[in-house]
Amino acid sequence: SSVKTKNREPSQFIRIPTGTTRQTTMPSTIEVKNLSSSNAAPMSPLQAARGKKSMMGSLSEDQKKQIQVELLTLRDGLNGDEMFIKNKAGLTYDDVILLPGQINFGVDDVDLSTNLTRNIKLKVPLVSSPMDTVTEHKMAIAMALQGGIGIIHYNNSIEAQAAEVMRVKRFKNGFITDPKCLPPSAKISDVDMIKAKFGFSGVPITEKGVLGSKLVGIVTNRDTDFIVDRSRPVSEVMTPLSKLVTAYEHDHKSLEALNQIMVQSKKAKLPIVNKSGDLVALMSRKDLLKHRDFPNASKNANKQLLVGATIGTRPNDKTRVAKLVEAGVDLVVIDSSQGDSMYQVEMVRWLKKNYPQLDVVGGNIVTRRQAAHLIAEGVDALRVGMGVGSICTTQEVCAVGRPQATAVYNVSSFASKFGIPVWADGGVSNTGHIVKALSVGASMVMMGSMLAGTEEAPGSYEFIDGVRVKKYRGMGSIEAMSKGSSTRYFADKKKIRVAQGVSGTVMDKGSVQHYVPYLILGVKHGLQDLGQQNLELLAVARSTGALRYEERTHAAQKEGGVHDLHSYKKQLFG
Repeated sequence: SSVKTKNREPSQFIRIPTGTTRQTTMPSTIEVKNLSSSNAAPMSPLQAARGKKSMMGSLSEDQKKQIQVELLTLRDGLNGDEMFIKNKAGLTYDDVILLPGQINFGVDDVDLSTNLTRNIKLKVPLVSSPMDTVTEHKMAIAMALQGGIGIIHYNNSIEAQAAEVMRVKRFKNGFITDPKCLPPSAKISDVDMIKAKFGFSGVPITEKGVLGSKLVGIVTNRDTDFIVDRSRPVSEVMTPLSKLVTAYEHDHKSLEALNQIMVQSKKAKLPIVNKSGDLVALMSRKDLLKHRDFPNASKNANKQLLVGATIGTRPNDKTRVAKLVEAGVDLVVIDSSQGDSMYQVEMVRWLKKNYPQLDVVGGNIVTRRQAAHLIAEGVDALRVGMGVGSICTTQEVCAVGRPQATAVYNVSSFASKFGIPVWADGGVSNTGHIVKALSVGASMVMMGSMLAGTEEAPGSYEFIDGVRVKKYRGMGSIEAMSKGSSTRYFADKKKIRVAQGVSGTVMDKGSVQHYVPYLILGVKHGLQDLGQQNLELLAVARSTGALRYEERTHAAQKEGGVHDLHSYKKQLFG
């Protein structure tokens, strides 16, 4: 008899021999007919290749030689000129993706040393923007310690800007040179306000409530934590001078000696006083640990931190320069939204004549012709970017500017012929943008919004909808121009000011001491993926066409980010 299996053709019946007793197990012999190899599915190309490889083994010597020949001309994507000069459209950083190279070194072997100007070299290609909500002395100190540099804004008086520069120059690791002080008559609630606004847990009490006045005591959390009445004067709860451990600035000049005093006294704060008993600085165990080891710190020949400052192009800016030089500034940045002007040319000429040893950065510009004019006058670096910042509306209001990736590539390709470094200013919001800026020719990347919101940025924190934020504004906003930045936009004498920026808030990013190392490591990973161990090799790859680019569609940009998730948590570092 025959048993017919389901979905089989008649010729494929399974026949069980007759005359056998039914068994619960399968019969000992089963005959399957018409299952010849002619009906088997054909092999895929991959299977065929595998079979061929098993017969042939590895590639032949001729095939290996053929690959080496192919590699001589094998290029994906476009070179820089094809991407940014022959391409008629202007491109932003998001429009561009870099193609990977071959990795033959570790990420710790990547060297980010770069030229700030043609006379100054740094270990890290990062510079903080000269904005009044980004860079004052705290930011400048933090950036210099990490190997970059800060540029002090000039939206203040000449004396105030010079004082900011002097604070950077006087800085020594572990010292707080501008502690918040209170007079004895202040209330405990004033201490609470300082703690909430600035994060300080210890407040020196001086006779006049300022640095440089006679020290009478100090208030810490230990003195105030269990006091209910916050209107009591601090003189009633402070630790008096007689119970404090202090150090005299002339007797203990080395950081190691002062550190030893803190270790032996087991104190968290160590006031530094002069022979008259006036408070001149404060040492904190927390800050000492934070600042103790910065091998990449940007310093001059006198072991002082490097710092820059901005100036305008008006006659009184010449007085500003004199005060900045007296304070020890290392370079000045001429701050203008459109740098190719007769005002800037005249200022550059005056600076080079009267301060030939002072490095001058010109800008802002976006074209090669603009670069040529300023280079001819003697600038030592160029600042590139016009209307591309997150709070800048120049392109919208004035219809003038250029997409940043195209601007940086074009200007740097010209400026590099004369050894002039380029600063990419604006359009940067993540480490990928920094890598792209360096890859299109920037020697330095200037950051505004990326550093706003950090502890070192000027201003105090506030809460909006439960989120801790800091104020951030463009120097072309009406709010900033009312404080003095209108000279940058040639609007200081106008009855009506046209805003070229906005004001807003940015989220709390924590301390620069944690944030910038994350940025540095991200950039190192980017260069490693490109197969370029340092910025000099990156420049060679760009000039020879070995560095390859591709333009991204909007769909490609979406694909390159987080997508197709219901929700997600983005943690930058940990």
